[in-house]
Amino acid sequence: MSAAVIWSEDFLSYRWAHSHPMNPVRLALTMSLARSLGVLDDVDLADPLQIDDDALIPVHSRDYIDAVRAVGSGTASLSGPLLARLFGLGDADNPVFDGMHEAARLLVGGTLAAAQAVASGSVRRAVNIGGGMHHAMRSRAAGFCIYNDCSVAIRWLLDHGYDRIAYIDIDAHHGDGVQAEFVADPRVMTISLHQHPATLWPGTGWPTEIGEEDAHGTAVNLPFMPNTPDRLWLRGFHAVVPSMIAEFAPQILISQCGADSHRADPLTDLALTVDGQRAAMIAMRDLAEKYCEGRWIAVGGGGYGVVNVVPRSWTHLLGVVLDRDIPVETTIGEQWCETATEVAGTIYSEYSAAPVGTMSDDGDVGYVAWDGDTGQEAPPGIDESALRQTDRAIMATRKAVFPLHGLDPEDPRD
Repeated sequence: MSAAVIWSEDFLSYRWAHSHPMNPVRLALTMSLARSLGVLDDVDLADPLQIDDDALIPVHSRDYIDAVRAVGSGTASLSGPLLARLFGLGDADNPVFDGMHEAARLLVGGTLAAAQAVASGSVRRAVNIGGGMHHAMRSRAAGFCIYNDCSVAIRWLLDHGYDRIAYIDIDAHHGDGVQAEFVADPRVMTISLHQHPATLWPGTGWPTEIGEEDAHGTAVNLPFMPNTPDRLWLRGFHAVVPSMIAEFAPQILISQCGADSHRADPLTDLALTVDGQRAAMIAMRDLAEKYCEGRWIAVGGGGYGVVNVVPRSWTHLLGVVLDRDIPVETTIGEQWCETATEVAGTIYSEYSAAPVGTMSDDGDVGYVAWDGDTGQEAPPGIDESALRQTDRAIMATRKAVFPLHGLDPEDPRD
């Protein structure tokens, strides 16, 4: 195998509360769906690394790590409101649960295992669907994320011979924690495609956020307005991401593949289908092949359609990483659907929509490439105003960062 799949049943211990939208059953259902479709046949799953706290220190403060451990073990001396104010712990998004330090640390161990497998040359690609906790800050939990596995893995790679790392984030929420960690580091390019910050938490990820100090141009942000469908989202992706990757020439690509860009996600407002998400995954694999000698690390992230969306999206991800692309017309077996229906009945109703019986939403991924013509007529099936909004977003991002790389923001060839 040219790819590693990192997995442990212990990933399921990262569980906030019964009514919390990030339910780990989404991971279990993904793995069972992938097995049922033969994606994992003859694949030896790799264990996450059993890391100690020192592995977290390059990204997280000692005081914060100690606080997470203390609240998760019931020994915290600080009050709940003070913990929330100082460290983001104990609020509605990030409620305290038993063993939270160990559970969060294990997710980091999964992404570190992926990074080390690729860095060693034993595989060209690796995937950890349990990772993608991209909101966690140096001393603060945020957005359901305790420790930032993406940033820890990037720091490890920087310390072990890599000096040009590209990070692409396709979660509906801005990849703020990773951007903040590397905003002044010219060795890391962070590219985030997300719902417009004026319409969705965390309220960051504007095109004008381009990096700091010597790293101007290495933070790239493309925000989409609510209800952006596959064809326009992919138009934006291809108008910005390939040019940035080609110019930056990274040695390795890391992709955060949050599935909450889906039209059925209960917490966000974009309108992608699993077809569009699959197309983005394939595009990122192609970029890794073209510019990084195939070196690609993929992680999970957000996604709160825990039965009807995430298992299908990330089963596609596993297939793409393993070069076992699942045809979108593939039917899902009745047994898996019956099991998923039973599971849905045990989940807080807002996040438990019934499973979908195919690996497709009949999404249209036939995007029309951006050509720099702001007056281009909308193709059939695309709303004129939505096209104009997308093209304005594309141009805002290109104008903010392309000149910093010697590229012409108005030239579609760049």
